[in-house]
Amino acid sequence: MRIALVQQHATDDPAENRERGKRAFLEAAAAGARLVAFAELGFTRFYPQVPAAAGSAALAETIPGPTTDMFSALARETGVVAVLNLFEREGDRTYDASPVIDADGRLLGVVRMVHIMEGPGFHERGYYAPGDRGEFVFPTAAGRIGVAICYDRHFPEYMRGLRLAGAELVVVPQAGAVGEWTEGIFEAELRVAAFQNGYHAALVNRVGPEGGLEFAGESFAVDPDGRVIARAPRGRDHILFADCDLARNPASHAARHFLEDRRPSVYGRMGIADDGRKAR
Repeated sequence: MRIALVQQHATDDPAENRERGKRAFLEAAAAGARLVAFAELGFTRFYPQVPAAAGSAALAETIPGPTTDMFSALARETGVVAVLNLFEREGDRTYDASPVIDADGRLLGVVRMVHIMEGPGFHERGYYAPGDRGEFVFPTAAGRIGVAICYDRHFPEYMRGLRLAGAELVVVPQAGAVGEWTEGIFEAELRVAAFQNGYHAALVNRVGPEGGLEFAGESFAVDPDGRVIARAPRGRDHILFADCDLARNPASHAARHFLEDRRPSVYGRMGIADDGRKAR
């Protein structure tokens, strides 16, 4: 199965960003992609670079809304699954959210980021409420797709939870800056997660300078043995294609050994509750 990761920069004009995203989606579909994914806040500037202000919530959009409407129509037209990410508003709360749209244009659901980062250049707690939904994995025409939004991928419990929920491919919409973490750690971390859990994984990153940050690009995909199967360049817009053989997942080390040999009862005695949190 061919997937496409759209690594693109963002301007101050959401409509223009969406239009470039539309062109990339159609190009990917024409090249045989069955799933197309976009980076974190892929159609707007990265708002949390500066602390939230009184009017920040007005920057968010509803789901359904203009972005999901556009890509639902594109998915229906092309028969391609779409994984998006945007700044969502529901009532008086806002979220970092990834709508998942099936190949027939149906909005299957929305994954909301669970763990909220706060640090220099990433003032996210003023923008995002923690995700409050139990939707993380969806059956689609391209397989069972799980989503780990940016910071969520750092939590092994979350990445294992996606596998236990049946994910065959985990998509990671990312806003990773040059020099943010130890060089190479983004790749190493996801390779290990794929290996330990026996799924394919694909990280799609923002790219280009924005204010005080420079987003790296370098999107990539890995197989269930932890091998990188496709990698995008640093510093420029790019559509990365990766051919993922999901039928290989059941033969992975994780499927044959790690998942079979888990000992949840022992983990409980170690002070880890069933939901992965430290017992109190």
